[in-house]
Amino acid sequence: MSLQIYNKPYPIERILAMLTYLTAGGVGFVWLIIALVFKKEVRPFLKYHIFQSIFISILFYLISVFANFIYIIVAKVPLLNIIPYLINMPIALFLGLSLVQACTTIIILYLAITSFLGYYSYLPWVSDIIKGNTSNM
Repeated sequence: MSLQIYNKPYPIERILAMLTYLTAGGVGFVWLIIALVFKKEVRPFLKYHIFQSIFISILFYLISVFANFIYIIVAKVPLLNIIPYLINMPIALFLGLSLVQACTTIIILYLAITSFLGYYSYLPWVSDIIKGNTSNM
């Protein structure tokens, strides 16, 4: 029981974990630099969320570049050129966001809220990679 209390994240760590998701890893990256300058150790909870948010941000960027490349090709094919429009069409049900924007927003909000509550947020595949790499640090 005392080990569990010891590993409980501090409120500032939970706030930083939430903010790092909402800023696409920016706050976490700055926090890592501050910790490096002042030679402070970043606790595992915060380290996990910082690296996961940075990884997800890079992954979203790479997916968007790849999707843009595919959309350019599909837009030139007759009868298939409606697909990019349908995927990026604003939907009133999602407050005017497209399907892609709504999914991205839901994922980021899920990660931010669960990290603020003090949980290790889980996304399949991504969290497994992060947990495997941050446990050795």
